[in-house]
Amino acid sequence: MTNEDIWQIALQQSAYDCNCRPEDFLRERNVVTRSRANEKARCYLKLPLACDLVSYGENIVAQVSAETEEIVKAYINKYPVEHCFETPHMQVLNDELKKLGLKICFMAEYFLPDLTKLEALPCAYDWKMLHQEDFQDLYLDEWSNALCKERKEKDVLGIGAYDHGKLIALAGASADCETMYQIGIDVLPEYRRRGIASALTSRLALETMKLGKVPFYCAAWSNIKSVRNAVKCGFRPAWVELTAKDSAFVDKLNR
Repeated sequence: MTNEDIWQIALQQSAYDCNCRPEDFLRERNVVTRSRANEKARCYLKLPLACDLVSYGENIVAQVSAETEEIVKAYINKYPVEHCFETPHMQVLNDELKKLGLKICFMAEYFLPDLTKLEALPCAYDWKMLHQEDFQDLYLDEWSNALCKERKEKDVLGIGAYDHGKLIALAGASADCETMYQIGIDVLPEYRRRGIASALTSRLALETMKLGKVPFYCAAWSNIKSVRNAVKCGFRPAWVELTAKDSAFVDKLNR
């Protein structure tokens, strides 16, 4: 697998997610599509979506509902691509969506591995590979980034770091779609800033590649610690995504 292969696989996956073609993300103009369910989409997207904006840097591909189409189209064609994913312009979109009972909910940056940079980083602690049968007793709050108890069947691979037999860090790979596995990492607070996160993340990414899958990494743009970990491991920014959800759903998250 090459960097170009990884790029094309990610574009194809985003096309499944957004009901478009891979080349739509590389056009000079913005693209608006009607959101539809797709069995090949990432499992957690809960399609169809009323408003979801994706950019690989060239343009915006927006998947919408019939109710939001004109609002979203006007918004993405009014402002520069990068400004559509940040305030103050984002408030313009949110104000219009609120009239339909929607609010902007999720914003994230996604990373793909650069094979010229990705390598197994050193770990000062014992570590071992873990598989699905090893996760049964690990669905705890401290490992909630590495594992997802709502989708246990998708947690297929992991690496744990141990201090005299005590699990101190866990990286997990989730089979969120057929060709790409998402990597999450948790480190106990007292063991942070020791290079454990990057050691486990980099090794799990390489193990994922051995399975013929593309590892990807997601972080909020403001989560500097997580972004630093991604970059240190050899991941590079690939695309950004903004998603609106029902107002009641957003309000529940804010309680």
